[in-house]
Order: sequence, then C-alpha cells, then structure tokens
Amino acid sequence: MTGYQRQAYRNVVIAAPVTVPYQRYSEEAAHWWFGAALRGLAQRSGISHRDFDGLSAASFSLAPDSAVALTQHFGMSVRWLDNVPLGGAAATAAIRRAARAVESGDAEVVACVAADTNHIDSFRQSLSNFSRFAQDAVYPIGAGGANASFAHLTDHYMRRYNATREDFGRICVAQRTNALANPNALMKKPLTLEAYLAAPPISEPIHLFDCVMPCAGAEAFLVMREETASAQGLPFVRLAGSIERHHAFPDDPVQDRGGWARDVDELYAMAGCGPADIDVLQTYDDYPVIVMLQFEDLGFCAKGEAKDFVRAHDLTFAGDFPQNTSGGQLSAGQAGAAGGHMGVVESLRQLLGEAGARQVKTPRRAMALGFGMINYDRGLSSGAVILEGSGA
Repeated sequence: MTGYQRQAYRNVVIAAPVTVPYQRYSEEAAHWWFGAALRGLAQRSGISHRDFDGLSAASFSLAPDSAVALTQHFGMSVRWLDNVPLGGAAATAAIRRAARAVESGDAEVVACVAADTNHIDSFRQSLSNFSRFAQDAVYPIGAGGANASFAHLTDHYMRRYNATREDFGRICVAQRTNALANPNALMKKPLTLEAYLAAPPISEPIHLFDCVMPCAGAEAFLVMREETASAQGLPFVRLAGSIERHHAFPDDPVQDRGGWARDVDELYAMAGCGPADIDVLQTYDDYPVIVMLQFEDLGFCAKGEAKDFVRAHDLTFAGDFPQNTSGGQLSAGQAGAAGGHMGVVESLRQLLGEAGARQVKTPRRAMALGFGMINYDRGLSSGAVILEGSGA
C-alpha cells in the first residue's frame, strides 16, 4: 500500500530545554518531578505554566494518574492533551504530535514533559508489570526483565556481524567521557576499556557497564510557532524532519534493525539533508547494541558495519563523531520515560550553544532518536527527529 509522504513542518520550533537533576532514589512521587519540570519551563521561557495550552506527558510511574490529572494538580487548563505511553520513543512521538497541533492552531505552546520517580523497589515492580505479552511468553520459563532480552539481541548481533565486547565497550567508554563534562550525570568516575571488559556479567554477553542505572528525574521542552518564540525573546531550534514507526519488521526472527530502517529516506528528504550533514547524534542507548543498530539504520554506516564505525571514530563531544554528548543513559542515568527525552534536550542545548564544557563546536544540525517498549524479544517503537540551529 502506497501512502502519502509526510509533510514538512511549517515554522515549528522547539525551545527551553530543561533537566531536573537526577537522583538515584527519590521519596517524591512522579507528580513532584513533573511539577519541577513545569516550573523549570516557566522560569526558562518567561511563560507561566498556566499559559501552556498544550501538555504532552510521558511516565512509567505516574499511575494511577495520567496526563489529565496533572492539569488539575498544577492548575492548568489546556486545549490539547497527550499521554504518550511509548517509553524511550515518547519524546520523538511527542514532538511530532505537538508540532502538528501547533501548526493547526489546536495549541499555541505545548509543554512536552517526561518524568519518573525511583523508589527503592519501584524498578523491580515496574519490570514485573511492564508487559502482559512478556509475562506470558517468558516468565513461565524463569526469565524476566530487559537484561535477558537484550542479552539475546546482543548475542545474535555479535554472532551475525562478528562484533566484539570491545566494540560495545568503545561506546560506553566514550559516553562516560562525555558524562564527566555533564554536571547532571550520575556517573562521576572515568571508565576505561579494561574496566569495562572486567566488569561482572549480568546476563551474558551483557556485563555491568552495558546496563543503565535507573534513577529519578525529568526532562522537558516547549514546542511552539517561531513567531511565538521570537515575541517571547526565546532562542529556539527548528524541527526539520521526523519519523515514527511501531512493530516495523514483524517477520524478523531476531531483531537486528529498528523502525528507522523503514523510514530513513523520508526523514532525510523532509529535512533536506543526509547523514553527513548531522553534526551531533543522540542515540537511544538503553544497551550498546541498540546504538549499533541506529548507526546502521540511519545510514552512518552499512548494515553490519557499526563495529568498524566505532573503531574508526572518536565518539566523544570533542571527537570527529560526537555521540550522546550528555553521557547518555549509560552514564547519566535512566530516569524512566525521561530517558527518551534526554537526547532531545541535549540536542537543544548543543544547537543553542548551552552545553558548557561538553559543547560541540558550531553544530548546525542534530538528530535525536527514540526506541522503546521492549517485549520479550524486541523493541516495538522507534522514532527520530532532525533539529536545525539558526545557522543551518
């Protein structure tokens, strides 16, 4: 079936990147983290949170509430509302939907917020109730949680494409270097390749530093028209292109590509650029193997050649291929659904020249990626956005 091509965005911009600093554990509810993010957006933009007429919310720990409860909780009255239950793909989906709402006039200023808390036992409880499909398929044989699932995907990738643990380690080590320049990152100690390789196994071939650290935190940004941002005196970046895909390759026996591979040509056509024009890349990095898939699926290298790509490039913020310049989830922490928003927020900071010690020199375009909703054998949701700074 031939569908219509995605239409380019008209005067849609993104502004006011906000991070509520992460905590390993928090006694606060997710609602507190949402409130802190909304306060940050109001302070950053000069617009009262009560004047945001659109709200997009993503969270794993907001239940039993949803986005509509937040409107009452924070005294908001919005005319456009979205609750995005897509985990690590929530940010890219939120931008796409908010952008179309702004284009059509359904909303003027949309706050896109992802927030999660992390109590002492909340991560285990979240895993046990994450997917009915996974419960039925995996729990009867004594396996559960993402580590085992991604160990399966990683093992398959290593066998099929001759990748090694050293190749995955290069990603983790580079991201730790980036995290050391990020005051919001939880990981504060340098990581060497030797330490990565010597780390204890979790679920072979997954070892300790292949895994994210669950934490509490929030990420947020505003979507609006260019004239709204200009009138407010807000620096902004433009939305150049985006894609979204769910359950992209159902016939693949083992996942070694994401939905990006189906729509990548359309993404670059929307943005009027190609892989070589991307100055900063923010992959979704729940595990290093998924970073490898994104390098391939987005055209930075051919299928199966990501191992050679990471061997040939410096992935730090000062390197020739800046990737996950905040440290990513592997070294900054995974604050639930906010982990997917991290890449967008970091892209905004890089393009606005606000990344501090980890600032990439004069970036013009950034790409942020999302990947989420892992069932027992694959991630179901993927997305990507290309953002342009004023010099693009």
